[in-house]
Amino acid sequence: MADKATLIVHSGDMDKLYSALIIGNGALATGMEVSLFFTFWGLQRLKKGGLEKGPLSKMHMLGLGKWMVKRKMKQANVASLERMIQDFKELGGKILACDMTMAIMGIKPEDLREDLIEEYCGVGTYLENARDSKITLFI
Repeated sequence: MADKATLIVHSGDMDKLYSALIIGNGALATGMEVSLFFTFWGLQRLKKGGLEKGPLSKMHMLGLGKWMVKRKMKQANVASLERMIQDFKELGGKILACDMTMAIMGIKPEDLREDLIEEYCGVGTYLENARDSKITLFI
């Protein structure tokens, strides 16, 4: 088994996307190979202009919860999602976009941030990555 982590990013919620990127960047910083397989609502965050649009998963309170969390994160000097995803790519992380989800949701490659995506692929590619991973997570 390789020193590798593979995460499914199923949720498009802001806090869950932060979790995936924090874990992914942490694993990359320790020398692991990391792949993030974006599918369903997670894939929506890879749309152009979509990264910061996800709601908070709990206590959303019509947007007030998200505003409060973002304010607290800023006070704690937590990097933005854009900075975190750029760091992920710069550290060598791979972002995979689920082509089946794209077909189901009517998403075209030109709708997505092509600067981020390593590969458009299906479950077989995810399974190939996961099979060789020490860590697999579903977020």
